[in-house]
Amino acid sequence: MHIPDGYLSPTTCAAAYVVAVPMWTLASRRVSDVVKTRNVPLLAVFSALSFLIMMFNIPIPDGTSAHAVGAVIIAICLGPWAAVLAVSVALLFQALLFGDGGVLAFGANSLNIAILMPFIGYGVYRALAGRSPLTSRRRLVAAGIAGFVGINAAALATAIEFGIQPGLFTNAAGVPLYSPYDLSEAIPAMMLPHLTVAGAAEAMLTVGVLAYMQRTDITRLVPNHPGIPLTAADTVPPEPGRLSPGKVAVGFMAVMVLLTPLGLLAPGGAFGEDAPEDLDLKAQGLSAVPRGLDEYSGFWSHTLLDGYGFSSGDRANLAYILSAVVGILVVGAVIYAAGRVLVAVRGGTEREKEEVSA
Repeated sequence: MHIPDGYLSPTTCAAAYVVAVPMWTLASRRVSDVVKTRNVPLLAVFSALSFLIMMFNIPIPDGTSAHAVGAVIIAICLGPWAAVLAVSVALLFQALLFGDGGVLAFGANSLNIAILMPFIGYGVYRALAGRSPLTSRRRLVAAGIAGFVGINAAALATAIEFGIQPGLFTNAAGVPLYSPYDLSEAIPAMMLPHLTVAGAAEAMLTVGVLAYMQRTDITRLVPNHPGIPLTAADTVPPEPGRLSPGKVAVGFMAVMVLLTPLGLLAPGGAFGEDAPEDLDLKAQGLSAVPRGLDEYSGFWSHTLLDGYGFSSGDRANLAYILSAVVGILVVGAVIYAAGRVLVAVRGGTEREKEEVSA
């Protein structure tokens, strides 16, 4: 789902930024309503976890691969605005440091994965969960369906963005300038892996994390579920576990870092993420790489570990682990710092209002 530079026209990329920038601005204002100081470390962990999850490529029977994201569970636990910031930061550093997704296309990738996915998934979750208690199984079912719907909504948006390029942007001879995949090809190619493997992975991830939160620290879900009872009237809330969700998440990420090279076992890459030189031009009826794709594909050339690997191509497993460590440290630190600043600014603003009213 990470659209590289060159597959979308500059006009399409600009249009995506026009939508994404106001959402980022609004998210920075709204996130402190739910993410209080106590939850800032959890937000940082969730953002780093999303980065890490997106490194795990899952093989698809058609020879491509896909991955989960984690955006919907962040929206469920901390709110969709928090998910917008957390996943956007993960996507930003994937593009800047590792060349996973484009810099020009960052707005489009954020629109699909960090905005549409959490908001649509969260809307489904709220509609299905209703006013059931926070510890109810109904919420787990709602979360699983929400994760599945959310990631498929993001995949569909990505497919549409790919698919409209050949109809809107061609040269005088009618040859595509950017993505060569039309809607009839892009939609099936994107939706098949996400309606099956990636959707199932996202659903299981969402259910698993929520179930853990229900058992160990249900109070962390309260700010994002105002007015919702913790348990049914005749049951007792579970006691908090000895290990906080943050500590368990850090331990889980440490294990995942060591396992990240498993993502290298997936044959082939994700649809639409091929480098220009790897395109099957004959299958697309082309004699050369589309001019715009060729021109903009190298827009950002300052990656630290391009493609999560060393420039020599050696020691792929070590490079993948190093990429995971660097990524989660950078993403987690940036989100943690931003969260503390936002909470502090919001707290200062509220104190000023109280002083004025007094």
